[in-house]
Amino acid sequence: MIVIGIAGGTGSGKTTVVNSIIKSFAPGEVAVIPQDSYYKDSSHIPVELRQKINFDEPAAIEWPLLVDQLKALKEGRAIEMPTYSYITCTRQPETVRVEPTDVVIVEGILVLNDPELRKLMDVKVFVDADADERLIRVIARDCIERGRTPQMVIDRYEGVLKPMHNQYIEPSKKYADIILPQGGHNRVAIALLTDYINSQLKH
Repeated sequence: MIVIGIAGGTGSGKTTVVNSIIKSFAPGEVAVIPQDSYYKDSSHIPVELRQKINFDEPAAIEWPLLVDQLKALKEGRAIEMPTYSYITCTRQPETVRVEPTDVVIVEGILVLNDPELRKLMDVKVFVDADADERLIRVIARDCIERGRTPQMVIDRYEGVLKPMHNQYIEPSKKYADIILPQGGHNRVAIALLTDYINSQLKH
């Protein structure tokens, strides 16, 4: 098994990179563990306060659970991955069964921040993209998928996303083994990464 950590700012193209890797392998050979599944449960917080939760700082993630479940996969044991609802800001009763696979991708904006998690990664990747490009993607995504207005997205970007990116996400780039410039558009870099993964699996 090879464990790949893929980090990068919101809207940098991480999903594109992950999907490109998945397409290069046979069905069932790659498991994806999204950081977003491990947000701490906020059911004990009043509903009106949940909207103020900062999802872009490391404290929002239950790192020990993520680390324990990744260890289990590396030991050949299946896990019950938690699920999280952005609508209610609560962990859901349903879980997703994940079986051990040849390639496990741990993906999320903060996955290179936790030292215990980094130790379990064979390859650490940072998907880098220009700040203006990321903002444009976030506006497009949030307006279409989450029903926000462009101004709402810009306000959130300036108030939360940008300062958290500068404080936590950008500095985590120093832990990366591979930096993919131009985000998900860099097909050459993605192809090289995929070739490297294949070469490690054959060892």
